[in-house]
Amino acid sequence: MEQLLLLLLPKGRLSVHRVQLRLLPIVAAISAFLNNTPVVVIFAPIIKRWAESVRLPSTKFLIPLSYATILGGMCTLIGTSTNLVVDGMVMDAGYQGFTMFELGKVGIFIAIAGIIYMLLFSHWLLPDSRTVEQTTELSSKDSRYFRVDVVLGARFPAIGKNIFDFDFKRKYGATILELRRNGESFLMHDMRKVSYREGDTLVLLADEEFLTNWGDSSFFLMVSSNRGVVNTLSRAKRWVAVVLVALMVLGATVGELPAVRSAFPKVHLDMFFFASVVTIVMAWLQIFPARKYTKFISWDILITIASAFAISKAMMNSGVAEAIAAIAIRLTDNFGPYVLLAFIFIVTDCFTELMTNNAAAALTFPISLSIAQQLGVSPMPFFVTICMAASSSFSTPIGYQTNLIVQGVGGYRFADFVRVGLPLNIISFLISVFLIPIFWPF
Repeated sequence: MEQLLLLLLPKGRLSVHRVQLRLLPIVAAISAFLNNTPVVVIFAPIIKRWAESVRLPSTKFLIPLSYATILGGMCTLIGTSTNLVVDGMVMDAGYQGFTMFELGKVGIFIAIAGIIYMLLFSHWLLPDSRTVEQTTELSSKDSRYFRVDVVLGARFPAIGKNIFDFDFKRKYGATILELRRNGESFLMHDMRKVSYREGDTLVLLADEEFLTNWGDSSFFLMVSSNRGVVNTLSRAKRWVAVVLVALMVLGATVGELPAVRSAFPKVHLDMFFFASVVTIVMAWLQIFPARKYTKFISWDILITIASAFAISKAMMNSGVAEAIAAIAIRLTDNFGPYVLLAFIFIVTDCFTELMTNNAAAALTFPISLSIAQQLGVSPMPFFVTICMAASSSFSTPIGYQTNLIVQGVGGYRFADFVRVGLPLNIISFLISVFLIPIFWPF
């Protein structure tokens, strides 16, 4: 991905519009098949360094980068963990789950409209610059030390603690130079009353040992140095990894075809099957080291998914979902399922801006199922609406990890996300409510 990005970025200075036109469609296509967070983690620092080198404001590219990954994730079953969560709850409720590209019937239209919107309007809506590098001149004479930017994740052990109450240097072997939050910059002498928060960006003076020990730690959403990424894999193994991922997606897509299912009735040739095969082959070829076999598993996402199932089941069994559904139906009188579809989108979208998208989907899924059952209509339009709405996290930086990452890297303020993201939420809402009933009739 790093090599692809370097090819996409122009060698000379181009207009912001033309650079976005080269980047955003490719980023969206990539994130349809890969986790959004690592795409942003790899691309954001490179784009920022490139923008500074050609004297363009990086603020014009980083929020669009995050939004493009979100839009791409809407288009496939594996584009975001939320789609997998909803798919699991759909099958648990006794319905047939989504195929690999089924959600793309609507997701692709939202993605295209969203990219066009950013190409046309983001240049005016985004700030020209956020100059927060007021302290990043490194005075160390030791060449072993260099600048590293890290974005704090929810699992960072000092979240909520005062900065001076947690010995960061002793724990991680790096010195804090600066803390950035919501477009503001705090120097060490300004931090006496500051506590760590999720999404904070720390500018560190660190060495290679820090990158080795903490470069892929779950404590940090992003670890980026001005030295770039060093590839430890051979060129052949890198190409093998790319081919294996492509074969995984192709295999899962073909395995869902009716002819293939009838030919192999006793074997479930689904995404889990092919992902397992690819993982085993990658381990056998030593594409990733044995000591990291379990490190690449997103345990927090798996726990969230399990919790989502539990929340959904509890709401169904307790009657809470049925009661909320009855109230919603009464409030809309005789307007029918279309208004309720809009209601589900708005509620899910509001939840996803304030909490994780998986939790938002878990809360609204049982309500949607109860609404469909009480109306006597197909629940599939409601399920697809949840997928689209839960991913439409554009208006706040706290609703999606990639937004938090680019907020710190670009020095954005909360209002920047509202100004650019709210129209994108409205675009997603209108397209979803109009198209979903066409592809999945009530």
